[in-house]
Amino acid sequence: MFDTVLGAFTSDLAIDLGTANTRVAIAGQGVVCRKPSVAAVQYGTDGNRQLVAVGDDALKMEGRTPKDVRIVRPIQDGAVSDFEVAEAMLRVLLVEVQGRRLWVGPRVVIAMPHGTTDMERRAVREAVEASGARSVTLVDQPLSAAIGMGLPVHEARGHLIIDVGAGATDVSVLSLGGVVHSHTMRVGGDQMDQAIAHAVKSRLGIEISRAMAEQLKFRFANDGVLGPREPVEEPTMVVRGRHIKSGYPASTAIPVSLVKDALAEPVRMLVDAVVRSLEFTPPDLAADIAQTGALMTGGGALHAALPRTVQDATGLPVIVPEDPICAVVLGASKYLEDPAGLFVRAS
Repeated sequence: MFDTVLGAFTSDLAIDLGTANTRVAIAGQGVVCRKPSVAAVQYGTDGNRQLVAVGDDALKMEGRTPKDVRIVRPIQDGAVSDFEVAEAMLRVLLVEVQGRRLWVGPRVVIAMPHGTTDMERRAVREAVEASGARSVTLVDQPLSAAIGMGLPVHEARGHLIIDVGAGATDVSVLSLGGVVHSHTMRVGGDQMDQAIAHAVKSRLGIEISRAMAEQLKFRFANDGVLGPREPVEEPTMVVRGRHIKSGYPASTAIPVSLVKDALAEPVRMLVDAVVRSLEFTPPDLAADIAQTGALMTGGGALHAALPRTVQDATGLPVIVPEDPICAVVLGASKYLEDPAGLFVRAS
């Protein structure tokens, strides 16, 4: 009764706390906030830290800060790696979504990767509670993604979910409202960016930023960079960075073949994870998946060649929803509408 009265003064929230981006949804309203999971932190001489900026404002500062200001990514692979910064970042986001009504904390639902440890779950719960939440519920991320895409998860039918995030890729088989098998691999968009930056540095002697490597990845997403197809004319993209030997600014044209070679290993690992998950899938559920195909969510699904590569390797149709990045948070928001009937809790 008392909780219902408090709910009249606030909006209950669903949060997808991702390595690269944090998304917030309100039941019945959809996604209301999308911010990079990044904070700019100033380090004092006395060891104290002060939050300078979060989200897009902090991301713009990356690579351009003075020595006493550092860019911090407090979420790694769905787990809190820096409690204080995560708490401060979440508090800013909650105030932005709730306005100045944060004296009445919202109920919050957090989507967590399947298989996270009790310590990781406790750290996320405590960070969200410390940021002002009235109560915190943890739900399984693959189940959230499936519900967000409108799948009948409580039927006796197998579903394959491939969630390609920034820090990790989670491959899960679902049936009867639960996770039958799940495999998490620490390979995602960030590792792909690092592979590209390393290839440019080792082959051309130019050091580029993470953001520039990400631009290369997006630029060549549909040019055969991830699959076996070769473009008729090899496209290029001019990148700018620092020449390692001279130390001077430099720019050069990067061919698609360099990016393709750099991504070969992380993409192979991702495809192998899908294949291994299928090998552990019971025959009846495998038969269901052969009919329905796999569903890909997360930022990796935005690269058109990645679903195509998985499809070529497995023979399964790979379906990408209209907004693959928000599938998880939209599914988590469903818990706010039907907490008893939709989810198996992650904790």
